[in-house]
Amino acid sequence: MILLLPAALAACDRQSPPPEQVNAQANAASSGEVAATSGEATSGAKKTGFDYRLDRSKAGTPAPDFAFQNPDGGDKTLQDFAGKPLLVNLWATWCAPCIAEMPTLDRIAATYGPKGLAVLTISQDNQGLKAAKPFFAKHDLPHLKAWADPENQLGFHYATGLLPTTVIYDAQGKEMVRVIGAMDWEGPAAKTLIDAAMAS
Repeated sequence: MILLLPAALAACDRQSPPPEQVNAQANAASSGEVAATSGEATSGAKKTGFDYRLDRSKAGTPAPDFAFQNPDGGDKTLQDFAGKPLLVNLWATWCAPCIAEMPTLDRIAATYGPKGLAVLTISQDNQGLKAAKPFFAKHDLPHLKAWADPENQLGFHYATGLLPTTVIYDAQGKEMVRVIGAMDWEGPAAKTLIDAAMAS
């Protein structure tokens, strides 16, 4: 059982979504863009059980302007959060590693939200808020909200081929780093990334 933990906390490339889920993973993986990474690895992954890699190859790129659903069903874009650092987490209700990292994201939102960091957990379920809202109603994540991108526009744009994928933007709306896979957002590697965004 213990040996299965690292596999369970790895990224969702090893899992299949429900048959009806059309997600960004499959199409992004076939796009050829996934190979463009910085090659950075993490030394803490073995200690925490989380498995991720950092990609800085798109650093400096402006945030995309795709519309996605806010918790009330209206449209938002990443530009609506201009002037503050932003952590964008793409996840899905069927993705075990996504769910495993969610409590640490909630605590980061509690700690850094009052200091100006916007933490957006954007579901890639094609059911949109119909999938995301019940998930948040069932789990104790008071500092996170149900955002949704049912057309997977952000997933296709980032084209990592994996969930979760988290992208950190500076206060000017420029990408700093992508975290591909599940991360312990309270660990030292995450603190370094978030502190850099907060200082931007």
